[in-house]
Amino acid sequence: MSITLTKAPFRADHVGSLLRPKHLLEARTSFNNGEISAEQLREIELTEVRRIVDKQIEVGLTAVTDGEFRRNWWHTDFMENLLGMEGYTPEKGYQFSKLETDKHDVRAIDRVRFNPDHPFIQHAKDLVEIVGDRAVAKVTIPSPNQFFNAGIINPEIYTDWEDFAKDIIEAYRLTIKAFYEMGVRYLQIDDVYIAGLSAPSLPFSDAQFSREYLIDLALRVVNGALEGKPEDLYVTTHICRGNYRSDYAFAGSYDIIAPTLLAREKVDGFFLEFDDERSGTFEPLRFIPNGEGAPRVVLGLFTSKFPELEDKNAIKERIKEATQFIPLEQLCISPQCGFASTHHGNNLTEEEQWEKLKLIVEVAKEVWDY
Repeated sequence: MSITLTKAPFRADHVGSLLRPKHLLEARTSFNNGEISAEQLREIELTEVRRIVDKQIEVGLTAVTDGEFRRNWWHTDFMENLLGMEGYTPEKGYQFSKLETDKHDVRAIDRVRFNPDHPFIQHAKDLVEIVGDRAVAKVTIPSPNQFFNAGIINPEIYTDWEDFAKDIIEAYRLTIKAFYEMGVRYLQIDDVYIAGLSAPSLPFSDAQFSREYLIDLALRVVNGALEGKPEDLYVTTHICRGNYRSDYAFAGSYDIIAPTLLAREKVDGFFLEFDDERSGTFEPLRFIPNGEGAPRVVLGLFTSKFPELEDKNAIKERIKEATQFIPLEQLCISPQCGFASTHHGNNLTEEEQWEKLKLIVEVAKEVWDY
């Protein structure tokens, strides 16, 4: 029986990244050491992607991803493969609450442009072919707003942020078009930057502009990138406060960004973190439009950071609490983030990961009776 995509996100959904198996990590190390060829690595990667696609379908998910198995970081692998960008080793990594990340970042070395040979386009084609009509292939990429972190924009090339924004928007429009031509109908953009705009002090920012300007620019960049997208391409935003080896980067409710970004971003759904007190209350959900064609809201009530399974009744109570601000029919559930935003992964086992996803499917079936 084939799956027909009628509305995404789905009642039981997930953010996308999955724990890399040891075999895959070893293969990538062997490739980097010159011990196996690019083609040999590709075959190992595809074998593992086929395995975890089957597993996602087995646990009952409608939307399935490639687990981000062919990238090291959730964002930089995509960003550094646009023309005009490069990856490099900075003096320091990102500072999280307890950990400093590995030292890797990206920067502009020329005007940023669409890359027709971007490896993610082939990755998307592979995933669509592997999934076939058994489920819905979901592709995840960093939001165009991730390019506005401090240190990425080259002031010798771009003296004006609005000029930079135009190039980023155009590069994303063409990339999204290429994904669509590969058969992608469900695309998620991951946005730590937007979450940072609601933090008490702005992370990843050089404080050159006011918070109000940055919020307005972030809205215009996403909506500009999605302008003219096909009607049957569903796009969601995942708003995250950082996810690295079970650590987080910052805290802050959605209060500051909700009146602008949650109210006016032209997406089909929002994946929102609500797995602990760092996320604040559900009250900002009142700004999200409702009615026909309104975006769905995926409550990230399950944590991907730790192995302990959530209590079903407690989750159902949290869903009920959210309905004070948004109708139940507009809600879905998922983990608050992926299980492996970087190749390191979070502090749980692959089996514990699958148990989490099974539980999400079970709760969704009980709440929405589908």
